[in-house]
Amino acid sequence: MRRSTQGMTRPYLCRGEDGHVYFVKGLGAGRRSQLCEWIAGSLALETGLPVAPFEIVHVPEELMEFDSGLDLEDLGAGPAFGSRECGVSELSFSRVDEVPNKLQQQVLAFDWWIRNADRILTAKGGNPNLLWDEGAGELVVIDHNQAFDPDFDSVDFLAHHVFCVQTATIQQDLLRRHELADAMIAALQRWDSILEQVPEEWWYLDKEMITRVNFDVDRVREGLDQVNRDDFWRWP
Repeated sequence: MRRSTQGMTRPYLCRGEDGHVYFVKGLGAGRRSQLCEWIAGSLALETGLPVAPFEIVHVPEELMEFDSGLDLEDLGAGPAFGSRECGVSELSFSRVDEVPNKLQQQVLAFDWWIRNADRILTAKGGNPNLLWDEGAGELVVIDHNQAFDPDFDSVDFLAHHVFCVQTATIQQDLLRRHELADAMIAALQRWDSILEQVPEEWWYLDKEMITRVNFDVDRVREGLDQVNRDDFWRWP
């Protein structure tokens, strides 16, 4: 349909055969981005976060030959990541307090777990990568392409995260920490299943599938396993 002008990866808006419209991240978004979206998004669903519906979509080769007036090189043919368009607006700073405290805590703790610092919003602005359904008064979580950041800065994260105000509550409430950790540990039980669904092409940078993408699965899993350690909750 068109290409989004927002977001670092500038996804394509595509209508699927199921009738839904998806923000599709293809070759131009990068293989690592697709892996992060699928793995982190799947873990988010398993923990119970209200994530926008997403799929591994298939872009037919025939579409590449169609004169659509769009540059489809960054879309590419084959499997891509598609997040369903929900028809809602981005969460504004004035609406943050309308998000239930427990959900704020869940999003903050989850982003800490997956090392996702890409959810910034303050009175001065930012990009929370969260949507707000005005009619239903509900939060919708999107975008995990920056997850598993090897250069994650914990101090900066807790200073600028959209829900950083919940830090003190999480640190002081032992029962709440147990609830959050239990959900993450349960989500990890689906780890193998989540990885099995990743398209083989996403693990490689080239069509010949020779050069592996820079994504260390073992290191990512080791990081996620930190939730089992007491010092996981020792935040700066």
